[in-house]
Amino acid sequence: MPGSQGCIQFIIESRIRPHRPFAMLQYKIVPVTPFEQNCSLLWCDVTRKAAVVDPGGDLERILDAAGQLRLEVEKILLTHGHIDHAGGTAALARQLGVVIEGPEREDSFWIDALPQQSKMFGFPQVEAFTPDRWLVDGDVVSIGQETLDVLHCPGHTPGHVVFFSASARLAVVGDVLFAGSIGRTDFPRGNHAALVNSIRHKLWPLGKDVAFIPGHGPMSNFGEERESNPYVGDYA
Repeated sequence: MPGSQGCIQFIIESRIRPHRPFAMLQYKIVPVTPFEQNCSLLWCDVTRKAAVVDPGGDLERILDAAGQLRLEVEKILLTHGHIDHAGGTAALARQLGVVIEGPEREDSFWIDALPQQSKMFGFPQVEAFTPDRWLVDGDVVSIGQETLDVLHCPGHTPGHVVFFSASARLAVVGDVLFAGSIGRTDFPRGNHAALVNSIRHKLWPLGKDVAFIPGHGPMSNFGEERESNPYVGDYA
């Protein structure tokens, strides 16, 4: 049969050619600070490159977790500028020599006020800093071979962002949404209507199957929250 030799050769080569693994996003939650904030390690399981999301403090705990997992931290990602999420950022970035990405620029006043926040809430003294990259809605950040979409979700703070992995069906939402609740809006420049709008028009369209890591408390998924969350559920 014409071309049969070429077909046989292709079949043989396809069977012996090394399989290239697909990158997959993995995560580990590392609670930090007296507020039990859910700092997250996100990493690409092919390259072992990782990002630390919201290193609010307890840096030794974060670094120990990264070491046990044999991860190479390449950046810090921030959802917003509150002390329990951003307090350890400057020190960690300097120690590891990595870049800081996020949040959106509207949270710059919170980051500038980190030293005052630390005194107000009884945290160890921390430093203000300027992120290497302010994020905007629609940006993409990379971790190894993985990418995360950036969604600007104001309300809890004006510059709050959410990180979403379409491939992993996972969102890191900071203090926008919790299992059975939503973020506070009684801080300076908080906005309840904006927060509800962010959840209903930015998060819900991502899909009911999306699991999320909140800034505090247990994980949940958007379907469960749409069904039962008393503040932003479909029947609220």
